[in-house]
Amino acid sequence: MMSQTQSNLNLHVDIQDLNKYYHRQDDTPMHALKDIQLKIAAGQIFGIIGRSGAGKSSLLRTLNGLESISSGQIHVLGQDLAQLNHDQLTEFRKRIGMIFQHFNLMSAKTVRENVALPLKISGVAASDIARRVDETLALVGLANKADHYPSQLSGGQKQRVGIARALINQPEILLCDEATSALDPESTQSILTLLKEINQKLGLTIILITHEMQVIRDICDEVVVIDHGEIVERGTVWHVFSQPSQEITKELLDLGHHNLPAGIHAQRNDQHQHQVISIYYVHALQDAFNLQQLLKPLRAYTLLQSRVDEIQNHCIGELLILSSIEESGITAPTDPALLSVRIKEHGYV
Repeated sequence: MMSQTQSNLNLHVDIQDLNKYYHRQDDTPMHALKDIQLKIAAGQIFGIIGRSGAGKSSLLRTLNGLESISSGQIHVLGQDLAQLNHDQLTEFRKRIGMIFQHFNLMSAKTVRENVALPLKISGVAASDIARRVDETLALVGLANKADHYPSQLSGGQKQRVGIARALINQPEILLCDEATSALDPESTQSILTLLKEINQKLGLTIILITHEMQVIRDICDEVVVIDHGEIVERGTVWHVFSQPSQEITKELLDLGHHNLPAGIHAQRNDQHQHQVISIYYVHALQDAFNLQQLLKPLRAYTLLQSRVDEIQNHCIGELLILSSIEESGITAPTDPALLSVRIKEHGYV
């Protein structure tokens, strides 16, 4: 069995009972982060998702000491941040890179100069700067853009410069603050692919905040949902997507959006002949599953809509069904390949 000391070595973030208060203009406190408990393992791509104002950015900024905490404990890379003085905290931050939504590049400096800036500030030798900048620009796919200015780059390329600048100090953790929110879908996918490659090549822990479930779906290993300063749900991405327990998670997943038939009613009356239901199911990709088994209890039905996603080697499916009102109702099959089956009733037509 792994000892507690060994276990802690595999953690890059360990937060216990973290609380954060801000003070409004009238000096009344606002409880921004509430009793946060969070552990993030080394090498993970970890997502934090929630609506605007939920506390995502406040939580992220506590990880590099940009936000102080009001109570609790926060250990990052084995360091108790509350115990670090100013100089120690400045040195510690070199171990953590950060990329932002709006790039924050210096328009009068070239790509090479923007990426080199943290090293120049740290007093690194010019020959070492040149080598590390060339290596980092190659890593992010911008070796041929080194002498360009930000105005000559696309949004996706600017974000790659931001990523290169965050990586130039060879950090162990990369923080991403809504890093794709300002990008078009094609650029977003390109950046997410790059972050995956960086995670795999460098073994870097990546922690990102977003309000976009698609970003979480495409890149993360685990996710927490934060709402009004509290972590309300946590799990592997496939599990949270397939079996959300909180209403906020369902809203973020947009599970309530269906092309429901016209004239649907919540209450049944004598004129209704059909019931509209959704069937959600999950199985591992390697386990064969016959969809007909799921629908076998229904003698008569019409398939209105279907959707299937592949997330972390799991198949997550949804069927929107119009079934005969005389049916006794669908029951979950006993097929061992199915990890989960959920039924939602929408109404009657």
